[in-house]
Amino acid sequence: MGQTHVLSGAVVWLAAVPVLSREEWLGSYALSLSSQQVIAGAVVAAGAGLLPDIDHPSGRIANTLGPVTKILCRWVGRASGGHRHATHSLLFAAAMGVAMGLLATHFQYGWWAALYILVGFGLRGLGLDFEGHPFWSGLKDCAAAGAAIYLMHGLDMSFAGYAVALGCLAHLLGDCLTPRGCLLLWPVNWRMETVLVPRTDGRVERLVVVPLLTCAAVVLTARVLIGDHPISWLS
Repeated sequence: MGQTHVLSGAVVWLAAVPVLSREEWLGSYALSLSSQQVIAGAVVAAGAGLLPDIDHPSGRIANTLGPVTKILCRWVGRASGGHRHATHSLLFAAAMGVAMGLLATHFQYGWWAALYILVGFGLRGLGLDFEGHPFWSGLKDCAAAGAAIYLMHGLDMSFAGYAVALGCLAHLLGDCLTPRGCLLLWPVNWRMETVLVPRTDGRVERLVVVPLLTCAAVVLTARVLIGDHPISWLS
């Protein structure tokens, strides 16, 4: 479900920006973002859309940075109780949002490192690889992640925690629509499962879900790029 998670992360962020911009609703917690920040947030949320799968040692993102991410995923999987346990919970989404928000606000170099990994996850999830050439695919992803950091390094990314949390939540929602569901209230042993997508990477996902999410991402991104202020979308 790599493409689904990446696209849904970006779409949920872009759709939520108008709500997050409402000062009359959120008060001092409301965001005031430029178009560049909204797009940067979509990139972050897209990468965070795969972050819960950091518990999967044989998943797609485990090979993002070679042995580094493979070992990381293996250890996180063991510590969290296995795939679709602790990292697939509301607690994890909130914790990652807070942690990334603090990094982006108070520890610039740590945030850049985290951003590099998030962008790498997003690129890996999209699956735009060179067929049969894993080395060159990895090199391409590393170069693209570095370019993203360069383009975003001058932006105020103090809002990043919102984007990361929403990306994780999009992932949880997607997995709850498949068999096995998620332990949303972990450590409570209750699994949320409403099967609308009977098989991951199956026909429903490839022919319905991914095209719909792609269209939504294109439309929402276009509204940002043409200068339509996010808060006006609710008018």
